[in-house]
Amino acid sequence: MNDQCPFKNNGNCDVWLDYQIALWSLEEAEELSHGNWIEIQHLRNRIDLLEEILKNAGIDVPPGY
Repeated sequence: MNDQCPFKNNGNCDVWLDYQIALWSLEEAEELSHGNWIEIQHLRNRIDLLEEILKNAGIDVPPGY
């Protein structure tokens, strides 16, 4: 794809602009989702550690949590 449009006098192609915006949006979404996934993994590890501490102390963890 290129940014030149043969059907317009000013040469700018709206499809190219839409493509660039969509590409940028996908890159942003990927960065955000990756950051969120890292945070989820960190929190899951913390939950596992806290549950282990509770079990070692003889405290039952309620089901579903």
